[in-house]
Amino acid sequence: MSLSLLLFSILFLSPSSTTAVAAAAPSSRVVGNEFTYALQPGDSLARVGARFGVDPPVLASQNGLSITAVIPAGRVLRIDNRHIVPAIPEDGILINVPQRLLFYFEAGSLVAWYPVGLGRADWPTPRGSFFIATKEEQPVWDVPRSIQEEMRREGKRVETRVPPGPRNPLGSYWMGLTASSCGIHGTTAPTSVYRFQTHGCIRLHPDDVADLFPRVSIGTPVELIYRPVLLARSEDGSLWLESHPDVYREGADPLEFLDPEMATVHRALAREVIRKSEGIATRISPGEPGDPPQAGKN
Repeated sequence: MSLSLLLFSILFLSPSSTTAVAAAAPSSRVVGNEFTYALQPGDSLARVGARFGVDPPVLASQNGLSITAVIPAGRVLRIDNRHIVPAIPEDGILINVPQRLLFYFEAGSLVAWYPVGLGRADWPTPRGSFFIATKEEQPVWDVPRSIQEEMRREGKRVETRVPPGPRNPLGSYWMGLTASSCGIHGTTAPTSVYRFQTHGCIRLHPDDVADLFPRVSIGTPVELIYRPVLLARSEDGSLWLESHPDVYREGADPLEFLDPEMATVHRALAREVIRKSEGIATRISPGEPGDPPQAGKN
């Protein structure tokens, strides 16, 4: 069933049986929305943030809460999960590592996007151009020797092979990448999504990997990029800026991303967005009069 990006942002990224009300997304280069969400039993800031692609401290700040707050079911949260699409490839998967988002394209149009978990700073996710090399349902996890060594150092039971089931960290789906031991897979720990906690692989929420898996095929291109700061102009002419921490310490000057547009940027606001690096797209210059168009995708 086809969904607009607006409905996708509200419904598909929401945990099951949720209540969310959203405003329109500003353009096809800026996905996500500002909306409200009613907490369900078992929800936490970490769980909601992982599902919608918002860091828990930012989610707490958006709602005037302490990061350690225990929030009762039924509490309505305000959520802003707007993000800039880094580029528009013709087909395939684009993952921007600092952003922790996976974008899927067909015929030059964005079809779907998902929060992802990625590699730790000491075990980074590789960057570069790849293709989907293998696809497996209910995969067996053949534990790499490097992870076996880590288990041994940490005093854990060393496992070499984990069958499908609730103990398998790959979840129910695996999409292996060429020239790499890295892959895109599900998880049995949904709150670990939208964090840098993996051994380099790309981890999706179980519902999201189930949606992505049938869309891709062997040979689907996968591009992994590293852009902590993103700048985009929406269809109404306004500029949007999104900034993330340089988690792998690659040392790029964030202000270099602003140079082509500095004449029209609200400089003080831009610097503040970069200083905070909260990972949310923020309007930094006014657009043309009138309401911005709603992003749409069939």
